[in-house]
Amino acid sequence: MEKIKFVVEYELRASPKVLFPYISTASGLSQWFASKVNTLPEQRLDFQWDNESHIARQVSMRQNKGVRFEFLETGDADSENNYVDFRIDQSELTQSTFLRITDYSSTTEEDELYDLWDGLMDKLKEIVGS
Repeated sequence: MEKIKFVVEYELRASPKVLFPYISTASGLSQWFASKVNTLPEQRLDFQWDNESHIARQVSMRQNKGVRFEFLETGDADSENNYVDFRIDQSELTQSTFLRITDYSSTTEEDELYDLWDGLMDKLKEIVGS
């Protein structure tokens, strides 16, 4: 199945220090990103959506900057695994904070992805007071 790299950016009225726990910890991610998130050994997380478990490994993290989760066993032998990458950028000129999301998956409907991420970001903005 063909995969696409979907990249979208949102402005949030929250400092990187406030925002980072919501993109990097199981408790933070479970508040807006997934129904439930459990921590597993070896830097892995169990994301649950619609009562389905999706295991991901944290493959990179920079404090207050970003994190990437690679979902295990989502690709066949010839393709890469799905991943989601969260990056926090702050404009030095305006002091605005931006969250850039890269969603690499087999969902090919761009409109669906915009709707999905817009809804998730509305939840996150409500939580961080943005």
